[in-house]
Amino acid sequence: MGSALNALWVLLAAAFLAALLLELLQAPRAGLGSCLFHDLIRYGKTKSGCGQRQAWRRLLDVPKRWFSHFYILSVVWNGFLLLLLIQALFLSRPFPIWLQDLLSALGGASQNQDVGDKHLSVLLVLMLLLLHSFRRLIECLCISVFSSGVLHIVQYCFGLGYYIVIGLTVLCQVPANVSNGKDLFMQVCWYHILGIMMYIWASVHQHRCHVILANLRKRKVVSLNHSIPFGDWFERVSCPHYFAELLIYVSMAIIFGFQNLTWWLVVMFVLFNQALAAVLCHEFYVNKFSCYPTHRKAFIPFLF
Repeated sequence: MGSALNALWVLLAAAFLAALLLELLQAPRAGLGSCLFHDLIRYGKTKSGCGQRQAWRRLLDVPKRWFSHFYILSVVWNGFLLLLLIQALFLSRPFPIWLQDLLSALGGASQNQDVGDKHLSVLLVLMLLLLHSFRRLIECLCISVFSSGVLHIVQYCFGLGYYIVIGLTVLCQVPANVSNGKDLFMQVCWYHILGIMMYIWASVHQHRCHVILANLRKRKVVSLNHSIPFGDWFERVSCPHYFAELLIYVSMAIIFGFQNLTWWLVVMFVLFNQALAAVLCHEFYVNKFSCYPTHRKAFIPFLF
């Protein structure tokens, strides 16, 4: 489904896989090209791995706390898409022409095909994506304690674009002329229940891990220093919140009935994206703390 969209996600997944392999192979960090590479893959505490950065490179930094902008945009944009989908399903209002044209360009001929059994899956995934973004926004605003860490302006723009495209990707899985909401709940299948249960399980653990990270800086006095996190999935991996993010997207693939190629390509992108971030974070912990637990993997328990 959706050759242009599939090509986009394959390209993004391949780019992050290449970056991950370069990092695992210990790519050199000298030279302008290498400096730019590390500037574009590192953010927050892992920026220290870039070495001494010239003043002009620091001009392209934005505060890491701007992560909240990603979730604000996602809540607004994907909430808007969800509203349009609900209106199409239950009020028989077609998508706006501009959105139909955009989905057709991204999804190709599939936008004109009848795939009625996927309407509930799309509705559930878009709702869960919105809920995920809303939870992350609340965590950023009310729980997380951000240091003076930064990210590159390109990373910031990429993040904004990602949350626009991911909602369109979900909406591309149904025809533009959606209008069968009356029979929607007759489509409930076992994989919807399984996917929702996995989504809740992964979301609960991700929230716990974010609370653990925040509490490291909320002891008697708020501290912006880094410490070794313990508890929950941190006992097995350095970045369980990244692992939980992957599981959340896998749960959505399950809700799509395991058979949606486009969404599995999204999962592949999330896998390599989060794996790269986890490797860099694990490297930071190992280099900073001589007593760091040696049994911990970076990303996936017992494996990687």
